[in-house]
Amino acid sequence: MSKFRKKKKGMPAVNTAALPDIVFMLLFFFMVTTTMRETDLKIENPRLPTATEVKKLEHKSLVSTIYVGKSNTPEKHGTGYNRIQLNDKIASSEDVPAFIINARTKVSEAEVPFMTTSIKADRESNVGTITDIRLKLRDVNALKISYSAGKGE
Repeated sequence: MSKFRKKKKGMPAVNTAALPDIVFMLLFFFMVTTTMRETDLKIENPRLPTATEVKKLEHKSLVSTIYVGKSNTPEKHGTGYNRIQLNDKIASSEDVPAFIINARTKVSEAEVPFMTTSIKADRESNVGTITDIRLKLRDVNALKISYSAGKGE
């Protein structure tokens, strides 16, 4: 018999030296690609109407969004499907011109003609409220209006 026996080796251990590098690379990737929501919705998440022909908006930095729907917080304007949200507060249609003028001051004068107002209205919203918003937008010469809709069949 031999004095030295060969030891049977099992599976080698997994090398985890590169694991911290991979974890930090994934963390960095998600930090760079994640976008934060700009406004907190004070109305219930709008159930958008559906449409067969939808088109995505370009230049999202030039889009001012007006939400119309049911308020989920009782405020001075009450609750119901005719609430308007501008930025982070519930407002009335009388506040729409000031909202648009404020948005125009944040962009250069050359980009003002390309600004679009997007109306995200719940399918249960009153058409009269949307008409009031359109009239107020006409008063401040904000004539490019986009109505948000979900893709339907």
